[in-house]
Amino acid sequence: MLSSKVIHVDGVFLGTAIMSGSLSTLRFYATHESVRALHNACMPDFGVLYAQVKSLFNRSRLLTPQVA
Repeated sequence: MLSSKVIHVDGVFLGTAIMSGSLSTLRFYATHESVRALHNACMPDFGVLYAQVKSLFNRSRLLTPQVA
């Protein structure tokens, strides 16, 4: 691991983008159940990875019933 960046949306920690070795790609380590589908996904750009994680997280919040 060369470096990493925390990914959070609206104060919720979702996981970490990890830059590793000779590959100039980022691997996502999911820590939140709502983005588990992207665990170990590799993408070339942090912005693209962040957008995917945020989209999946927001979609899961829309589908989850809110307690009043």
